[in-house]
This record gives sequence, C-alpha cells and structure tokens, in this order.
Amino acid sequence: MNERRGLVFVISGPSGVGKDALIDRLLAKDPNLRRSVSFTTRHPRANEKDGVDYTFVPRDKFDRLVAGDEMLEHAAYDGNLYGTSRERVNQLRTAGYETILKIDVKGAQQVRRRLPDATFIFLAPPSMAELVRRTAKRHTESAEEQSARAMIAETEMKYASHYDHVVVNDDLDRAVDEVLGIIQKVRAAHLTG
Repeated sequence: MNERRGLVFVISGPSGVGKDALIDRLLAKDPNLRRSVSFTTRHPRANEKDGVDYTFVPRDKFDRLVAGDEMLEHAAYDGNLYGTSRERVNQLRTAGYETILKIDVKGAQQVRRRLPDATFIFLAPPSMAELVRRTAKRHTESAEEQSARAMIAETEMKYASHYDHVVVNDDLDRAVDEVLGIIQKVRAAHLTG
C-alpha cells in the first residue's frame, strides 16, 4: 500500500437497520476499505463464521483484553460484550487502508475520545415500524429478544444527532452510494489537507 495512514469510519445504527449489508457492498465497491472484525462474547448465529463476522471469545478472555487496554472500545449490548481490537485497527491504518468499524452508539462515544479524526456515520431506518419488520423477518431472535432490541433501538436513535452524518437506509443501493460519497469526500479532504 501507500505511505498514507488510513482513515477510520464508524458506522452505527440500530440492530436490523442493514449495517452488515451496507458494509458488504461498500467493501465490494472500494478496494481500499477494510472491516475491523469485532470481538464478542455472544454465541454465533447459524450463518456467522468466527474471524469473519466476529471473533467469538469467552467472557473471561474478553475481560482480559479490556483489562490489558487492548480494546479501542467495548460495550455491553443485550447481555453480551462487544469490542474493537486496538491492534487490528492500527495494523489496517498503518497499511494505508480505510477501516470501517461497525459499533454501537456507546462504543462510538469511546472511539470519538480516542480517535477524534474518525468520521462517524449513523445508519437510520426509514421508520421504527420498518425496523421492527426487518428484524422480525430475519427469524434469528425470539419475540422477547426482538422486543428488547426494539427498545434498545429507540434509545440508540436519540444519538443520531451526535454523528457527523446520518444516512437513512430506505433503499440499500442509494444508502451505499451516499455513504461511499461521504467516504470519498473525507478521503479527498485528507489527501489535500
């Protein structure tokens, strides 16, 4: 890669809003983007692969990573722990890649303190009703889990105004193009600045 240190883009939004689908398309469209794979203590879903979707670890190992200040950010979400490896992000940035962090609003606040040069993008649903419909359609959670996530989502939506950009995922292709435009604009400003 080049000598330039890569940028960091934080993407947050409520569960079911389409963050993974959006990020997958961004990665396919821009060869300089990389996803930082987060650690989590939750069990993998049927379609998830360790080291690709998340790095799945037991709680005691996660606690050791936090105690050793090896996490750029970490947060509890719906009874599970999630975190971003400081080393993984630094390796990607040093190699000159733009790094995408998919993290919740609490984790984003921690990243803002540690990486003030990061760009923060909030992916919002067109409506809460549509978000609930999308989450139910996934068939990966019980009704109780869906209800809990809906309550969490309502709280998370209140943080949207704290982000540099808010993108409504009413149409995935349009949302991808909008986020890609943001990334390209920030990259261009960084190269000329």
